[in-house]
Amino acid sequence: MRIATYNVEWFSELFDRDDQLLEDGGWSARYDVTRADQLTALGIVFTAMDADAVMVIEAPDTSGRRSTVRALERFAARFELRCRRAITGFANDTQQEIALLYDPDALTPVHDPKGAPTGKHGSTDAPRFDGAFRIDLDIDASTEAVVFSKPPLELACTAASGTAFRMIGVHAKSKAPHGAVTPQDVMAISIANRRKQLAQCIWLRQRVETHLSAGEPLIVLGDFNDGPGLDEYERLFGRSGVEIVLGDGDGAPLYDPHARQALAQRIGAQPTTARFYLRDQKRYLQALLDYIMVSPDLRARAPDWRIWHPFDDPVCWATPELREALLTASDHFPVTLDIEL
Repeated sequence: MRIATYNVEWFSELFDRDDQLLEDGGWSARYDVTRADQLTALGIVFTAMDADAVMVIEAPDTSGRRSTVRALERFAARFELRCRRAITGFANDTQQEIALLYDPDALTPVHDPKGAPTGKHGSTDAPRFDGAFRIDLDIDASTEAVVFSKPPLELACTAASGTAFRMIGVHAKSKAPHGAVTPQDVMAISIANRRKQLAQCIWLRQRVETHLSAGEPLIVLGDFNDGPGLDEYERLFGRSGVEIVLGDGDGAPLYDPHARQALAQRIGAQPTTARFYLRDQKRYLQALLDYIMVSPDLRARAPDWRIWHPFDDPVCWATPELREALLTASDHFPVTLDIEL
């Protein structure tokens, strides 16, 4: 089975209010890319991946008349994809949902959130992801309520073979200092965002430990907006959010080879899954943000990971149509996991 995670930049902007594809010459939300060109590129990438399931990060919106499931299934039908059914969980108000696009002949997923509902008050004990998590963020002996702007998607899955496993799709808090004007603003907002991102990862790790203790095969995948050594503020907190979710040194660990490579080598060549243009510096920044983490029992099945990077993956580089499509489709690149389930 091939399982993927793919952050599609502003996928929602490629559909109208009735979830019809906007295959026209109008501009997409990507710089200097038309909606038709982005949709065509996405069709090429999804077709090339040929995945049994894709955890779509920044999936189309659910609100009013709009439906994430309907939009994704129309996209799949337009490009005749094998992963042609969609499922989502708790909707949010960011226009960036988390959804699974999957092949119903290979996989049966069910939205199965865990934890107790909390309301605004919150709980310190792994509450349901649409609730609030109470944690002392600034070590002042009082807890604060942290929420997910994009609640993780929890799925109970059954492969066609009968193998049962769980998936959690994640889009963690961005640490970018949006709205900052002065250097002091940049520092204050960056530190506050990192605190919230780490709190979300601690919350997620609590849920992971529950599944691992129950002996449930688990895959945690998505965009963590973080990675070992990604910014200078990490030193203030000791560990990155990715390390917290992996559980390094804390009980049974999850595993992702790209994260392990980054942890082992803070200086030098590292894998990357995203590419952003920095206008003020007139150059591109690459970062490792997207992961597929697996439980020890799934790691024992000798899975194979792949980052579909247009410059670093030899097949992507040697296939001009795919290489250009990856650059046009999104500012992130897909990560896939091939595993016997």
